[in-house]
Amino acid sequence: MGRSRYKIVQPGAPHFVTLTVLHWIPIFTRPQTVAIIFDSLSFLMQEGLKIHAYVVLENHLHLVVQSHDLSKDLARMKSYTAKALIAYLAEHNVKTILEQLAFYKKAHKGERAYQFWQEGCHPELIQSDDMMRQKIEYIHQNPVKRGYVDQAKHWRYSSARDYEGENGLLAVCKVW
Repeated sequence: MGRSRYKIVQPGAPHFVTLTVLHWIPIFTRPQTVAIIFDSLSFLMQEGLKIHAYVVLENHLHLVVQSHDLSKDLARMKSYTAKALIAYLAEHNVKTILEQLAFYKKAHKGERAYQFWQEGCHPELIQSDDMMRQKIEYIHQNPVKRGYVDQAKHWRYSSARDYEGENGLLAVCKVW
């Protein structure tokens, strides 16, 4: 996927991935933009994507995910969400962010006006139960460490609630 030196080494196994908005621009500050991410993930879940944990912050998201072709599924997600989010920004006349997405676009992306996501997703193969628990804890504590909430389960755009016995916004697979 992309030009990253990191690769998905076992396509059917869970991986920890990070998707970052170009130049760390804060896009996911409105429920409507986060909904685009969740809609895409929900669609891919219907096609076999398993989400073990997630968190969406203002300019990036972390996932522990797996599927039969994870590289393809992540590429599809990034492509769809980039187009949908750019359309949302254009429709709502968010010129400053669109100008930033055009300005910071990589030179080899010449065929398009904007670049939304940074290239790659830095996939890390989950190699053990301990590593899975560590990555899930990292994901859930991200908003706490940033000072956004006092307890992980209070962050709306996270699977922390699911691991506390409550319902989150996306169904997660807690079996790995």
